[in-house]
Amino acid sequence: MTDTTLTPDVTVVVITYNDAHRLPRAVHSVLRQTLRNLEVIIADDCSTDDTERVAGELAATDPRVRVLRLPENSGGCSAPRNAGIDAARAPYLMFLDSDDELPRHACKSLLLTAEATGVDFVTGEVTRVNEENGARALWYPELFDSDVRVVDGIARAPEFFTDHLSTNKLYRAAFIARHRLRFPTGMHYEDQLFTAKAFTLADRFAVVPWPVYTWYLAHDPGQLSISSSRHKMANVRDRVHAARLIDTFLTDSGNAALRPAKDTKFLRHDLRLYLGDLPFRDLEWIGEFTEVVSEYLSTGITPQARAELPREQRVCQYLLTAGRFEDAQAAARTLGRPLLAPPAVIRDGERTYWGDHLPDDPEALAELDITEWQLDAQPFTSRPVRHELTRVTTAGAKLRLGLRTYDPARLLADPDGITAELWLATSGEPLRVPFAYVPAGTDRYEADIEVDLRKVPMAAKGFKGRRHPVIALERLGLRRTDILLAPGDLPARRTRLAGHSIGVAVEERGAGRLELTWSRSGLLAGAEVIAPALGPVRRKTARVSRRLSGPRLKTWTYQELKRLPRDRDLVVFEALEGRGYADSPRYIYEELVRRGLPLNAVWSHAGDPSGFPPGVPLVRRGSWEYVRTLARARYWVDSHGFPAAYGKPRGTRYLQTWHGQAFKHMGFDIPELRFGSEDKQRQHREAVARWDLLIAPSEEFERTFVRANGYTGELLRCGLPRNDVLVRWREVEARDRAQAARVRLQIPDGRKVLLYAPTFRDGARGSGASLRVDLAQLAAGIGQEWTIVVRPHYYERFEVPREVAPVVRDGRGFPDINDLLLASDALLTDYSSVMFDYANLGRPVLLFADDYEHYRNSARGAYYDLAEIAPGPVLTETGELVEVVNDLDRVQKEHADRYAAFQNRFTTYETGGASWAVVERFFEGIA
Repeated sequence: MTDTTLTPDVTVVVITYNDAHRLPRAVHSVLRQTLRNLEVIIADDCSTDDTERVAGELAATDPRVRVLRLPENSGGCSAPRNAGIDAARAPYLMFLDSDDELPRHACKSLLLTAEATGVDFVTGEVTRVNEENGARALWYPELFDSDVRVVDGIARAPEFFTDHLSTNKLYRAAFIARHRLRFPTGMHYEDQLFTAKAFTLADRFAVVPWPVYTWYLAHDPGQLSISSSRHKMANVRDRVHAARLIDTFLTDSGNAALRPAKDTKFLRHDLRLYLGDLPFRDLEWIGEFTEVVSEYLSTGITPQARAELPREQRVCQYLLTAGRFEDAQAAARTLGRPLLAPPAVIRDGERTYWGDHLPDDPEALAELDITEWQLDAQPFTSRPVRHELTRVTTAGAKLRLGLRTYDPARLLADPDGITAELWLATSGEPLRVPFAYVPAGTDRYEADIEVDLRKVPMAAKGFKGRRHPVIALERLGLRRTDILLAPGDLPARRTRLAGHSIGVAVEERGAGRLELTWSRSGLLAGAEVIAPALGPVRRKTARVSRRLSGPRLKTWTYQELKRLPRDRDLVVFEALEGRGYADSPRYIYEELVRRGLPLNAVWSHAGDPSGFPPGVPLVRRGSWEYVRTLARARYWVDSHGFPAAYGKPRGTRYLQTWHGQAFKHMGFDIPELRFGSEDKQRQHREAVARWDLLIAPSEEFERTFVRANGYTGELLRCGLPRNDVLVRWREVEARDRAQAARVRLQIPDGRKVLLYAPTFRDGARGSGASLRVDLAQLAAGIGQEWTIVVRPHYYERFEVPREVAPVVRDGRGFPDINDLLLASDALLTDYSSVMFDYANLGRPVLLFADDYEHYRNSARGAYYDLAEIAPGPVLTETGELVEVVNDLDRVQKEHADRYAAFQNRFTTYETGGASWAVVERFFEGIA
């Protein structure tokens, strides 16, 4: 037990009010910290529920816990936090809300950083968890994407005004005392003033890139947080009041030069949240909101901050303050959605303006000018379009939709060349409903769509799929899917089908898309009413239901099925965990087809199966048919890993092609696995032990990947089948693929193609953190001669920004990256294995590695020093990159020797005949 007579290292102030059921979770997250010498102060804001008793019990079970109870409720977070500050005994201080948690190493890691750097406070990343669906996301990951760093004052990094939470920080108590920092009472958003003062007054603060706070977003309407109560006008007033207080503080403290940075934060974060809600507010609310914010926007915001706003937000703000509320609602839907078009534009010579009429005053002309979007110059996949419902009717199992498409970018100028369908995603192939457009005025088209709901897969729990239909447009093999907007006053529609009541409505959040909902009808509806009273019976029934359809039953069934004899002609192909028809399995399959071998090939897919060639037998990954196919197949061919739960049956042969040469640590070289649990290590060994044959592209692959995974089976030293087409790029088939890709991407004749293909960052998947290059600066610097094709890792998210769309293309529409490699003239990457594949083409490789030290020293680590092996220049600034691309011939000559050494080291087994060699060896006797 900790000696309470010792001074604790850290005090954590946990504030609470009427939160008895969540308080223990928060407090225990502190008591379980790897830093043991700490104290917890529960600051109870005079709760009226069972919180006082629960807090007392927590204090009774651990002497590190103390309870402070305010004599009366303060109505906010400030008073209990201030009470905690006054009572704290430790030299360092943190704050925690009772509905959140601290990650296990938060206190120790922050304390070690504070002691090592001597800073006034340390700030770290926040993980936001949606309690409704479990989705996790990082809070402004771009602020925390590098290694531990010390900032010498906020003026050196003014972007940290955005980091306005008080809870993700460890403060030196002497710093708080010296500046008499306290939270302002009588208002919400007290964090913003407190942290703005802390950042401004700190001589130095440190930034750590790992999560130090877990913020839970409650989905219970009865327990909405302050940040989730934006519909309340008092909420708006408090935000503006907090901003004004910060302005006064900056001016009075002699820091008025920081105002533009603070204003940028207010516009891009605080105001932006409310603007995004405009489509779901009535005109009366919008009018009152405008009254609250308009004066501050016109007199309190610096011109510099206003001028740097994204154009779509400038448009929305102007329409709002001009009293054009319905137009502002339409504009608000485009915020952060570059593929969503305005409902109308007006062209005046070379200028294009938002709206259906030419602005009549200079301010409107300046604010509504969207010429920079270059609507007509964008490619098919980046042109903004707007699909809206005009009517909805139901008749039995028929759902009839009226569609109007606004097309100011003239995407449908040749509608005969475009295939148009409504898609409803299901557990199998999407339900597709083709339709035809008819012109309905300038840049407008209409269509009637009839959906037969009997074709929608249904189960006891409702639709087997996503509930938001989309509009899919396809041309020249490229497809785009766009949201289908529904008017806010759409009348609710319901129809009954197969024991369900199907509803048509508008989603409450997001862009305001059309949403199909369901509920049980008839006897089942009655069961829903009485179910809550069943208590344990209901929970037991739910558990039985999960068992009957869950992975455990599938695993058990698989174990039984694999006892049966093998289907000697059955081959299962899977690439990248079912993500598409790609990688080495594709080229092995095509070699089988070319030879006409008597084998029955089936492909696994995990999502949209439309990227597979017509006629290829498919099975959905994880389905019952997938379980049966894996259990019966004689051959497994895969580039990543079949599910570990499915052991290889006796008599089945498993070919592991893997998906490239290793740059970053793999297998047991990853600390998470090397120092992980025995169970995790055993599972990995068993997964590797299933492989009968592994393909090696080089000796380096044997030294790194093969050794790191403990593989002792047979190696086929023939190169990767996926690289055959790259080695043989001069042949007609490869050249035709390159030209077809350029046509699909709408690359103008005579322009060169730079392929930007970065890898993902561990711990930041889906955050956009891997896209390090400033695309706007790069496009401006090389856009006269080059087109940039961005192909992020499939773990990453990406959307082409409006302002660069004429020069930048989205390469994610190609299941096989080889199409893009062949079509490109140079590669820009970072630490991706694509650099090793690209060397087979002999074309320039550029490396952008501004976060190399962090990447190399992170948990994953790397096998090589990038500067030592690099076949081209290693760059850290976009300006450097522009200079290199504009002088690429010279740069290529300077790196010729390094490039040759790179090829000799990493492509030694690549001869262009790997597919032939693999089929000969693996299907020996049949081939």
